[in-house]
Amino acid sequence: MVRKISVRSSEMEEDKKQDAIAVTMEALELYDIEKNVAAHVKKMFDKKYGPTWHCVVGYQFGR
Repeated sequence: MVRKISVRSSEMEEDKKQDAIAVTMEALELYDIEKNVAAHVKKMFDKKYGPTWHCVVGYQFGR
């Protein structure tokens, strides 16, 4: 799995966007499967900011 983060477009507040990048980097260190990376990011954001967050991870979504 490619371990590169690219934000193409975002309407998130800058602090949340930076937090999303940090949490995603953490998840990429912990997991090798994209669905597990997405589940980790969602879990952390639900915990920190309240439900309901959605997260999609995958090379095919960044084209």
